[in-house]
Amino acid sequence: MIQSSYKYRFDRRTIYWTVVHLVVFVLLGVALYVLYEGGYLSAWFTSFIGALIALMALSIPRKIVVTDQTLEIRCLLDITEIRRDEIASVRRVDTRQMKWLVPIFGGCGFFGYYGHFLDLRRLDRVRIYASKWSNFVEIKDIYEDRLYVSCDDADRLVAELTPPGGNRPDEEDDDEEEEEREDSKSGEDSTAKECGNQSSSEEDNKGEDVKGGNNGNDGN
Repeated sequence: MIQSSYKYRFDRRTIYWTVVHLVVFVLLGVALYVLYEGGYLSAWFTSFIGALIALMALSIPRKIVVTDQTLEIRCLLDITEIRRDEIASVRRVDTRQMKWLVPIFGGCGFFGYYGHFLDLRRLDRVRIYASKWSNFVEIKDIYEDRLYVSCDDADRLVAELTPPGGNRPDEEDDDEEEEEREDSKSGEDSTAKECGNQSSSEEDNKGEDVKGGNNGNDGN
């Protein structure tokens, strides 16, 4: 029984990079065809690009479906399924944490971000099914496998998928949250320091103006 559904929506950045990919593929194909006059190289390239696009199309995400028993990420021609009783934790992830992920095999901008990625920070392989590089939700199962999805209604998805007993504690996640708080605190401290320096400078300038005025009066 379907409990809820979350549709993927492309943002301008994803549309832009999709168009760029398509233009590059077309230009390369035309260039090879013209340079080699329709030889085997252009035919090989056309076949390769066609097969690559078809393979990538298998994992282009369409929507997230939550049922009583499973979580389904439905792609154009594929479905990734996770049993809800095997979900260990669900949480929102800041986009800054995703900077450590690099693609191994999958799409990166071509109709979204999907496939297998390498987490350089943890040296771990993860999966991503996102239509935009924002609003990420991390889903970790009892086998320590991590999957990231993008969702416009991320808070509702997290609330719906969080296990009944709450998320299982994870020391690495706690460390990441602590680093985020420290980064945020250091940013606030630097901003406050800049404001303090600016105020001190304004007070010094004001004092010099007053002193200059007093000297002018003494001269008179």
